[in-house]
Amino acid sequence: MSRIHVTTTINDDATEFLCEAEATLLDVLRDELGLTGTKEGCGTGDCGACSVTVDGRLVCSCLMLGAEAEGREIATIEGMAEGEDLHPLQKKFIEMAALQCGICTPGFLVAAKSLLERNPDPTEEDVRYWLAGNLCRCTGYDKIIRAVLETAADMRRAS
Repeated sequence: MSRIHVTTTINDDATEFLCEAEATLLDVLRDELGLTGTKEGCGTGDCGACSVTVDGRLVCSCLMLGAEAEGREIATIEGMAEGEDLHPLQKKFIEMAALQCGICTPGFLVAAKSLLERNPDPTEEDVRYWLAGNLCRCTGYDKIIRAVLETAADMRRAS
């Protein structure tokens, strides 16, 4: 099989890789590029653990082919912090214990960041709706929802 050459931007870095035609973006991120923060929970787009943004749009990387990344801008959990400085959502998830095993956490964080970029003042209903595609089997959702709402409020106060 021939491999496909892809040129893209991942977490603001120009990136090139070769991938098999059937390789998912999730497989490429984890296996080819070593970006293992994005997790595989179900492989069918039902759990949100593999959430990334592509051209600013939230997607399940297990449902997108790596070859489809050509010319796109991709953001993963690894690009959320700025060096050692965690994103406010990451800090709040830790502060409020809005995580346990960690499988779903990267997907929740990427999805929550995507929400706050679109809507800096979400209601609880907005947060629940936006995060409905992300499943957690450990913490339940209350701490996650509260962490997103508190982060939104903190970010509004800071701006």
